[in-house]
Amino acid sequence: MSAPDNRRRRWPRTSWGMLVWLTAIWVLLWGDINLANTIAGLGVALVVTTVAPLPAAPFDGRFRPWGVVRLAVRFAWDVLVASTQISVMVLRRREPHGAVIRVRLRGHSDSYLTTTAGMTSLVPGSIVVEAHRLTGTLYIHIFDVELAGGLDQAHRTVLEQEERILRAFASRDQLIDAGYVPGSSPRAGRVASTTAPREEAR
Repeated sequence: MSAPDNRRRRWPRTSWGMLVWLTAIWVLLWGDINLANTIAGLGVALVVTTVAPLPAAPFDGRFRPWGVVRLAVRFAWDVLVASTQISVMVLRRREPHGAVIRVRLRGHSDSYLTTTAGMTSLVPGSIVVEAHRLTGTLYIHIFDVELAGGLDQAHRTVLEQEERILRAFASRDQLIDAGYVPGSSPRAGRVASTTAPREEAR
């Protein structure tokens, strides 16, 4: 085996998609999009993917750039709006009225379930307290039902988050299996024969 082959084996191959994803998460967690945070996030992503690379796993989805942009922009907007609403609520000393809702996701992939749960928990005012892998169900605590727009809206918000994730990364077959017309935009709509699940509060 040649020396270049040895070097390639010694240093794991880094996925550009993983670098971009980790960098974006770093910037969003800091809450300030600037050059310094972006460079720092990229550095951390390089270290993480080099020192502790994830095991190789097959990706049977499809990367849609516009879907990813839409997902990132809407996620950043949701974080900003939720943070502002909760800050105003705290300043007004209004007592929150929380609830736990059950949301049956439409996708059938552990990866998308995990991503939906993670991004939902990163938005202030909502946190996933339990996830059932086999049924694709999330139990989510809502900090204040009124701020969330009511139980029905809170339920729709989670499903819309999942849809944006699927339209950014899922394959055509995965979208159809989840009941969505393939495409990167939610305007593509849903398959007519699929019915939406209902939420429950407890």
